Parts: sequence; structure tokens; C-alpha cells
Amino acid sequence: MILEVEGINTFYETSHILFDVSLSVNRGEIVCLLGRNGAGKTTTMRSIMGLTPPKNGKVRFKGEELQGRPPDYIARKGMGYVPDNRLIFPDLTVLENLQLGIKIPKNFQGEPWTLERIYELFPILTERKHQLGGTLSGGEQQMLTVARTLMGNPELILLDEPVEGLAPLVVKDLGQQILKIKEMGQTILFSEQNVKFATLTSDRAYVIDKGMIQYHGTIEELGADEEIKKKYLMI
Repeated sequence: MILEVEGINTFYETSHILFDVSLSVNRGEIVCLLGRNGAGKTTTMRSIMGLTPPKNGKVRFKGEELQGRPPDYIARKGMGYVPDNRLIFPDLTVLENLQLGIKIPKNFQGEPWTLERIYELFPILTERKHQLGGTLSGGEQQMLTVARTLMGNPELILLDEPVEGLAPLVVKDLGQQILKIKEMGQTILFSEQNVKFATLTSDRAYVIDKGMIQYHGTIEELGADEEIKKKYLMI
């Protein structure tokens, strides 16, 4: 198991947002955290990454407890984070954005990500490599954000709502690319409200509502549970 989240409670000032949230991710898995807007998905991701530290509970990454550790420490240990607002450098080219992401975590094992591997995975970035990031479409910017994170050779990637606001064709393409990343051995935890996208890409699912985990099961079990989908995912 690469990630264990155990009973975390997270606050924004005096507002209690997450209530005893627990989840886990095994190496090589794609796990999704599903929920409606405001359910607590982004706060969960930020809590794991140390951007909004939990008040209590435990977050373990590769067996190490991360309480009190800042985000840069967590990133150096091999966790990558792709936020939901596509934070690229708009005045830098695609190539320059990718080069800024290059790092090899301590004790890294496996085949490192290179520009060649990135361009093979995201061919559109090859065509756009000399184009300024700010001139890309929303889907291309999302691909660039994921690609730049991969250049840091993370053992685990946190993707926060990767397909929000994207056109259906772009969603389909990104789903195929995420599956290719998994085939290359990458472990992913992503938050999402697009159940169809999650169904096509995930091994297991957690459903969060009002800051609490309401359901956990395989993606096949979730697909067959109409009550959970109707109650928490508005399907």
C-alpha cells in the first residue's frame, strides 16, 4: 500500500470540512474519489498533499507519517499534485513548462519520464512545444499540467477533478491517456464528479458527501449500486 489516510479531520479556520476521512491506494491502482461540488474532494486532496493540513488523523505515504510535513517535503518524497485550476506558466512555452517540472525523487526506481516519453503519451504537446502555455486550449493545458507533474517522476499522482469543464472528446482522450499512464506503472488517486469518466478509468471508488466517506467499493460494485449513485452522485 502506497497511501493510507486514516480518520483525518480538516478545518478552514473554524469550519469543519472533513470528518474522519479514511481511504487507501495500492501501488499500480487508479482510485477515484467521487462526489458532488462542495462534497470535500478538493479538501481531501489538499489535506493529503499538506496544503491544508488536517487537524488530526494520519496520512501515511510509503509507510511514513506525513503529519506536519510541508508540501515541498511531500513532493520530494515522490507525490505529485495536479490542482483543479491548471496552474501552468502562461508566458512560458510548453517545452519550458515541462523542463521546469524535471526532478528525480530520492531513491527513485524505474524508468524516468523524459520529454520523448511525454511527447509519445501526449502527441499534441509535441506540436505545441514552442507555443506559449497561455495560448493552449483548456484540454491542452490540462494535458500539460499532467505532463509537467509526470516530469517530476512521482510514485503517486493526485489529480483534482481532471476533466472538469472539458469537452466530451477531450475527456475521452484524457481518459485513454490516464489508462496508458497506468499501464506504465503509475499510481493515481483522482477526485471527480464525472461518474462515466471514473467508471472507464478506475479500479476502486470512494464516494464522499458532506465531508464524510459514504461508500467504498470496486468500480464494478459502484456501477451496480443505483441507490448510492442516486443519493450521492445525482444520477
